[in-house]
Amino acid sequence: MIRRFRRCGHAPGALTPEDQAAVDQFRTMLTAVRDPQPWTPGHSQDVAVRVGPFIERAHTRPGDNHGTETIAVTLVHPDTGHAEGYLHGRQLGYTDRGWLRCETTAILGMWQPAYAMLTHAAANLPLPDDVGMAPAHYGVHVEARKPDGTGYTLLRFGPYTQTWLASRDADRLNTELEGRAATALPGFTVTATSAPFDVSGHEDYSDPYENDAVALLAATI
Repeated sequence: MIRRFRRCGHAPGALTPEDQAAVDQFRTMLTAVRDPQPWTPGHSQDVAVRVGPFIERAHTRPGDNHGTETIAVTLVHPDTGHAEGYLHGRQLGYTDRGWLRCETTAILGMWQPAYAMLTHAAANLPLPDDVGMAPAHYGVHVEARKPDGTGYTLLRFGPYTQTWLASRDADRLNTELEGRAATALPGFTVTATSAPFDVSGHEDYSDPYENDAVALLAATI
């Protein structure tokens, strides 16, 4: 006996409206993957980033998205902006990553909603522990300024993996500077402030985990 099965529809072989919507969504995704919208460095646009076999949505950090090889991004849930997306993102580990150093070769193009079905969130899977990107979080800048606002940067420390560590070292440096304000650099006001870590200028930074910030500041002055 040969049993023939047909999908439910308005005519033999026709797709239901729900199936047709799924097919249209899949075709839109394939088109987006084959013909991604070009991403231009220097613009604060969400980008589509490859994470293993998946594609994820990522925010770029202003000031760090002008490099040609590496930028700073943070991975976000595809439905970011909606309460349900935020809660789901917390469950799947999207909000625990902070800023990451992303090679521009991993960027497919500008983020498009059609990519959402290719994310870990769509598969209800948590992000892996290793997403293939190193931390690119925070920095501390020590700057010398004249009363007219001109000056230069003495030191840069970073990257810090947590913002409170950067704030702690900035406070330590400012305490040290207060004790020698008159002799530090005559005619200049020297201050330390926490700032975003500039990925494209990473060679100008001293590693805060390998150097003592206060000792390095004293040697520089």
